[in-house]
Amino acid sequence: MQVKRVLLIVTLIGIGVVGQGCVAAAIGIGAGAAGTIAYVRGDLEVVQSYSLDEVYEATLKAVKELELQSVYKTKDEITATITAYDAQDKKVKIVLKRTTDQTTKISIRIGTFGNETKSMLIYQTILDNLQEA
Repeated sequence: MQVKRVLLIVTLIGIGVVGQGCVAAAIGIGAGAAGTIAYVRGDLEVVQSYSLDEVYEATLKAVKELELQSVYKTKDEITATITAYDAQDKKVKIVLKRTTDQTTKISIRIGTFGNETKSMLIYQTILDNLQEA
């Protein structure tokens, strides 16, 4: 019985260590401007209460303000993608998806494994631009 308990504890600790980066955070934002920000498997994801066109323009402005080097951008009525590089030559991919006429899902990924701090900075800059408009 003691051996089973030790194995269970070791297994749970192992799962905790391995899974630590998979779901890093889920943070609520107030004031009704956003739903829940989730940082899952390297992607920051949030649904914003603005149209795809508004979020796209705010995102382009944020990329410029943060001095990211934009290398690719595309947009249609359903989705938009902006790919840029930061000063450390890390790929920054921002994907926007229209969920309704007045809501847009934003997904931000930095590099291969993600960077929560940089993703939050980009998201906050986009949000600031949306609130200024």
